[in-house]
Parts: sequence; C-alpha cells; structure tokens
Amino acid sequence: MLLVDDEPLIRTGLRAVIEAEDDLRIVGEAADGAEVLPMVRRLRPDVVLMDVRMPAVDGIRATTAVLDAVADPPAIIVITTFEHDDHVYDALRAGASGFLLKRTRPEEIVQAIRIAAQGESLLFPAAIRRLVARRAPAARRPAPTLTEREAEVLRLMAKGLSNTEIAGELFIGIQTVKTHVGNVLAKLGARDRTQAVVFAYESGFVSPAS
Repeated sequence: MLLVDDEPLIRTGLRAVIEAEDDLRIVGEAADGAEVLPMVRRLRPDVVLMDVRMPAVDGIRATTAVLDAVADPPAIIVITTFEHDDHVYDALRAGASGFLLKRTRPEEIVQAIRIAAQGESLLFPAAIRRLVARRAPAARRPAPTLTEREAEVLRLMAKGLSNTEIAGELFIGIQTVKTHVGNVLAKLGARDRTQAVVFAYESGFVSPAS
C-alpha cells in the first residue's frame, strides 16, 4: 500500500501500525497529492491511504487524478482529523472507497485496509448521512431510474447492509443481490457502493433524516 500525508509523524505512526501485520506491506510514502499518480503508476499499490487535506494537491484532487488516469486503480481510503470535514464528502464523491479518522484505533485501521484491498467499500451510513445532510440542499442530483427491486436494494445499501444481509432481508439469493447491486452501480455510474449511497442521498432518493 501507499501512504500519503504531509505530516511525517502521522506517516511514521501509520507505518508502525501497518508493518506490524504480516499480510500488509507499504511500498511507498508521499508527502503531497502531487506525488500520488506517478507513484501509483510505478508501484501499483492495492490500497492508498491518503490524507484529505494537504497544502499543495489535496486528497480530493489526487483521488480524481488516480481514478481518471489508471485503468485498474487501487482502492483509496482518505484519512481526516474531523468526521464532519466537507473535504471527506468531496473525496467520497470523487470515488474514494471510504474514510478513516486519524484517531481510529490501530486494529480498525488494519481491518479497513484489508476490506479495501478485497475491493469492498468502507460504508458508514450514519457518517455519510451527516455529511450529505450538510451539503444536499445545495447539490440535488436527478433521482435514479431503477426497477422496484433495485430501489429496495439501494435503500438497504444506504442502511449499510451487506449483500448477505440484503439477501436475508429480501428473501432472495446472494447471487441475485450481487446482480442487483451491479445493475444499481451501472445505472448510477457509481464506482462502488459508497458512491451509490452518496448518490442516493444527494438525489433525495433516500432522506438523510431517515
């Protein structure tokens, strides 16, 4: 994985946490978002753990650059000091797989990295609801056109349910859920579940107050 933060002390702490795990390896470090795209192309990390606020090129612009330019991009997790940081919201819209607070416990950071490396989103519905509620009045997007079943699946995704949990809730097979999730992502033009859920709240399809 690639570590990106303008504070050397933060990078040192994260490196100590990550390198204590046998199955995780850091392939490089960067102090600014401007370094991220060249390093991703050269080092091909599975995950980028990236500070959302940096003085030159921030995590939002770096996320966009990587996802636009790399055919098989790594999962990007943005890290932030404040949970209500609007920069986090913009990074999720840009395609980040999720976010972590810098005060997150080491074991939770490690688990988040493993989840992202497997191609899964770090979905925190309550946090996303709070972020969207702050921004939605100024950023309404057209509501998605979905079948009734796809709409049900998206609402359950917005609650944070996994595919297995959705299957149990709707009494359908796990493979059927995966098919519906794939259709939802395609129709919304979303890269992953996180983007789909942000879209659902922004469009008013799901209410942040619910």
